[in-house]
Amino acid sequence: MSAATPPPSDPDPERIAAVAAAQERERIYADLHDDLGARLLELIYTAPDQAQADRARAILQDLRDVVSRSRSEPGTLQDVLASIRAEAAQRLAAAGVELSWQAADDLPDPLFDQASSLHLHRIMREAISNAIRHAGARRLRVRIKQGPRRTLLLEITDEGGSEPPLTAQPASGGAGLSNMQARAQALQGTIDWSQGTLGGTKVLLSAPLPGEDSA
Repeated sequence: MSAATPPPSDPDPERIAAVAAAQERERIYADLHDDLGARLLELIYTAPDQAQADRARAILQDLRDVVSRSRSEPGTLQDVLASIRAEAAQRLAAAGVELSWQAADDLPDPLFDQASSLHLHRIMREAISNAIRHAGARRLRVRIKQGPRRTLLLEITDEGGSEPPLTAQPASGGAGLSNMQARAQALQGTIDWSQGTLGGTKVLLSAPLPGEDSA
């Protein structure tokens, strides 16, 4: 009986290199999540106060963004908003802050690429961080609707104090506000801060919606 014929080797060196790079990337992602994720969880549960615990939660979510970004498929606006709402509810509940989520029933549902989804997540994450750490808010209201010329309007209002950096302009309000402004620009939109109707600060993001409705 003759020996089994070995499978032919892959003659494409570029494909071999791409597969090896993908495998190494997955290994790095797993190490990041398992090692740094565990340390951040420890910080969350041993933090001396709410603000420190929330800071660790936000960093942990940033890490998860990095790990999952290359793996996830593009979703629709409703998918992105559902993910943002779930994260916001978890963080705010842990900080003892009530979330009022008001999304218009007639919102369109276009496809959102991964970069746009990440920008929306980070803008919302920073707004929540500001409300928890600086404003001392007990309630956060989120309103989402479609504006003129197919524009997404995202309004985030807290009922905390209006002290800086929440009411400051991005140039003087620290890296967080500047980062929010940069992400709004990446969405080809604008972001503004003003006195909120609940007594604290209002953040208003206006950005064009991509393409035509997918739903």
